[in-house]
Amino acid sequence: MKKIGLICEYNPFHNGHVYHIDTIKEMYPDSVLILVLGSYFLERGDVSIISKWNKTKIALDYGVDLVIELPTLYGTNSADYFAYYAVRALSLAEVDTIVFGSESSDIEQLKAIAHSQTEEEFDERVKDHLKNGTNYPTSLSKSLGITLKSNDLLGVSYIKAIKKLCASIDPVAIQRTNDFRDDVLDDAIVSASNVRKKIKKGCSIDKYIPKYDRAFINRIDEEKMFSLLKYRIITEKHLERFLGVDEGLENKLKKEILSSQTLEELIEKIKSKRYTTSRLKRMLIHILLGIEKEDMNTDAEAYRILGFTEKGKNHLKSLNTDKLRYKMQGRSEEVEKNAALVYYELTGDASVEMDFLNKPIINERKRP
Repeated sequence: MKKIGLICEYNPFHNGHVYHIDTIKEMYPDSVLILVLGSYFLERGDVSIISKWNKTKIALDYGVDLVIELPTLYGTNSADYFAYYAVRALSLAEVDTIVFGSESSDIEQLKAIAHSQTEEEFDERVKDHLKNGTNYPTSLSKSLGITLKSNDLLGVSYIKAIKKLCASIDPVAIQRTNDFRDDVLDDAIVSASNVRKKIKKGCSIDKYIPKYDRAFINRIDEEKMFSLLKYRIITEKHLERFLGVDEGLENKLKKEILSSQTLEELIEKIKSKRYTTSRLKRMLIHILLGIEKEDMNTDAEAYRILGFTEKGKNHLKSLNTDKLRYKMQGRSEEVEKNAALVYYELTGDASVEMDFLNKPIINERKRP
């Protein structure tokens, strides 16, 4: 039986994700599907509009067999950290293949790019570009020597992580059904960011997401989020200790927060060529959740199992590892519980209670 890995955030789960799962099942009919899932707070600094427990339930209902949580410490970090710890979880789950969406779907090109330089050489090139005022995504593309779109860049990060971990995993790219900058598209399959923008505008999203999961979508209280963040920034004496607060940004934050009325306004005042919106949103999430720079020195000792089907449970039993658990420990547990409490304040979603029960979702329901 093939063991197929997916890495997703489901913010929200939409028709493109259904297509992703269905395509994998067509490609590998005799397989177990293992998902590493982004939590309440995500890689681009966004707050998930569906809780991780409801995302788990949806994923299991639509064909995933085992759901592993990507810890917030790593799921709210830049692409390479995000990819490394997600692939590490899949490696512990002994997957043999990772299938991801790609703008180019040219896996040989992505492999060639990922293997064309050592990690040290690549990191130095990225740093050099950053020092010259180039933003992070452009620095990545320049360091790779080719311009790639977002999912291809993430695919390269997955392949680099496989190489770094010496994992026996084959990366497989499937063609995305639309362009990643599809904010104006109105097809049945559009990006998650497109769906979120339509929600903000009050547009109907019935065409873009399965009927079943519409009830799980939360409204994020952005005013409360900004108030919590503003209080944290004003009262914190040492902002520089938080992850992402670099090179005097603490002073600019202290200054601009006083005259800002919204999160968007604050970001506009402090962003630059080097500090992109996504990078600043991640930084602000780290401040909000109290994630410090020194936390990144704490390796992910274990990953939490969020849910499984009977097939997924049987696969878990076959593994020879104690690093996939039902309960987190140490600093990761502190961060996850804090994230759950903040998420509840922002959404009122009662499913966060699951974070304190340490029980996975066991699911055998077929697709609605």
